[in-house]
Amino acid sequence: MLHILSRLLPVRCACIALLALTAGCTSVPKNPASQPAAAICRDPATDIPALTMCTPLEPTPSASPVLPINYANNLKPATWPELPGWLEDSAGEAFAAFLRSCFALKARPEWRTVCTDAAALTARDETALRQFFESRFTPHTVVNPDGSLTGTVTGYYEPIMRGSRRQTTQFRFPIYGVPDDLLIVDLTEVYPELKNLRLRGRVDGRRVVPYYTRAEIESGKGAGGRELMWVDDAVDLFFLQIQGSGKIVLDNGEITRVSYADQNGHQYRSIGRLLVERGELTLDQASLQGIKAWGSRFPEKLPELLNSNASYVFFREQPADEAGPNGALTVPLTPGRSIAVDPRAVPLGAPVYLSTTWPNTSTPLNRLTVAQDTGGAIKGAVRADFFWGTGEDAGAQAGRMRQSGRLWVLLPNGFPLSAAN
Repeated sequence: MLHILSRLLPVRCACIALLALTAGCTSVPKNPASQPAAAICRDPATDIPALTMCTPLEPTPSASPVLPINYANNLKPATWPELPGWLEDSAGEAFAAFLRSCFALKARPEWRTVCTDAAALTARDETALRQFFESRFTPHTVVNPDGSLTGTVTGYYEPIMRGSRRQTTQFRFPIYGVPDDLLIVDLTEVYPELKNLRLRGRVDGRRVVPYYTRAEIESGKGAGGRELMWVDDAVDLFFLQIQGSGKIVLDNGEITRVSYADQNGHQYRSIGRLLVERGELTLDQASLQGIKAWGSRFPEKLPELLNSNASYVFFREQPADEAGPNGALTVPLTPGRSIAVDPRAVPLGAPVYLSTTWPNTSTPLNRLTVAQDTGGAIKGAVRADFFWGTGEDAGAQAGRMRQSGRLWVLLPNGFPLSAAN
């Protein structure tokens, strides 16, 4: 991605005027240095699994903090016995995920020593790894602003779709790369008050205007010529944009992966919620499967429904043999061990002990995870989105997951709560 301040100086006032056009504005977290071009940006809605998209920025994991975050507001020191099931969890699985975090964290002073020690650790049995965490980290209870300790835990996954590099009667729905005329407007150096906003737009004469909507893109505007491949199902493609990453099984036997690259800057509108509001689905039916079934019954209504969400996501292709889709930390996610968090409340990259229950059950799910992703609606202190992995089984678990839970963040001993990023 390209930051284009120098190109936009003649139309800077037009860019500022865009702030009034909510269709062209996207709010992003306060920590742009940790946001990647290929982040998974989905939002497992508060009550329907179809959410607000986030807008990540370029990955600069070794950069100095842009703005200090006072974690002391919502992280309170705890003790290891407070973590339910700590001694029963697999420290080895969590340790492997943490080593991935260190790829992005090791250049930061507050993480350098613990990441160096992790890489040098020779004994990696369960006892040694648990001792590693207990001796080098201090657990902190995550507390909501109102003092409560519980919050919502949802799930997400990476879908698998069928596709082709050629457009055919079967494969006719394009996955687009980033259009050449999509502008990323970043004026924070000149206007610090805009630090939490990034604009997406395009040039129209001497004006910068919002980028094309989903309906306009579907009609051929903007992204034509940027087709990466085509898939066979419009609803699957829509949900691929929500999840932000997916594997594509091509008709020639090749398997590849597409990951989030950018978006058109328009606000997301939940089509599941819209169908519920219209009385066409119940809340329990407003899932991927329910929406696909509705689309099969009313194919003539499907384009209008999908286009009611003006937001549109563009992708980049990456090898499918990579360890997994990248999260906001720019490292591959680990199924069952990676979570998405609000980076204003939980330091991105940190180990996080999660205490919740398995989807739609009261069976405890207590395990050490790692905060390696963010999401547009993953907002608040005690809030997590649990990455289940790739494929139908992962999707089934993710779609059912909306549990209550608690979080404990593990921070290196002496971590500066009030002045860290």
